[in-house]
Amino acid sequence: MYRHAMPPSVRSLRALLLAALIALLAACSGADTVTGAETVTGAETVTEADTVTIATVGSYHPFDFVNDDGELDGLEPELGDELCRRAGLECEWVINDWADMIPDLVAGEFDAIFSGMSITAKREEMIDFTEAYYPPTPSVYVARAGAGDEAVEGTIGAAPNTIYSDYFAELGRPVVLLDGDSTSLNTINAVLAGTVDAVLVDHGYAVESLAEHEGRLEIVGPSVLLDKGLGIGVRKGSELKGRLDEALASMKADGTVNALILNWIGPDASTFE
Repeated sequence: MYRHAMPPSVRSLRALLLAALIALLAACSGADTVTGAETVTGAETVTEADTVTIATVGSYHPFDFVNDDGELDGLEPELGDELCRRAGLECEWVINDWADMIPDLVAGEFDAIFSGMSITAKREEMIDFTEAYYPPTPSVYVARAGAGDEAVEGTIGAAPNTIYSDYFAELGRPVVLLDGDSTSLNTINAVLAGTVDAVLVDHGYAVESLAEHEGRLEIVGPSVLLDKGLGIGVRKGSELKGRLDEALASMKADGTVNALILNWIGPDASTFE
């Protein structure tokens, strides 16, 4: 099951109260962080009794989405539930706005981001990431079928607050920013509608989109490597990273991660060697 994250106004008030409480406790206890029976200085401690709250956007098919039964589904929820089982953690999923993911994680509104987030140097300055659960794969341009490589020189669309909008901003190339929820769904729809000539998306999503819209889309132009793969974001210094990395390593070793990727993305998906 999952729940929606609290409204921004409530989150902000809660964050302020939490910050004040932490400061008061730190002043009284000498900056030690106490969790249950354990005392750790300068780091978050996760015990087996803790409930770990995982945030996802819930609209990034096939990585994470709400299915016809109203349940959170996709590669990431299935992989994440198994990660939690192997790590001995009780996990709860919440739906959160993409644009607020990193600020809300840092503010303590949830414990991890598991929502197709690319590992980049810019993001690593703000949060920590687990090892990649989806391998580094060049992103590709998607255009309407028959458009050819020339589409890349036309009007390009990108979802805001993504590695794609950042990439084009660094290039100094104008793009059409598509819808505010920052999901690739809207970028693909913009291509189909003719709003833009092409969009740059991750390979896994491109593969799924071509299969869903058979004969209407094609991959064009050069591929572009923009990240170090997809990882689970956690707060700086969180012990959760180590717990999840250990569980993820076991799932890679026994082939579970690759099996889930192939099941959800398809036979053309990138997998770990």
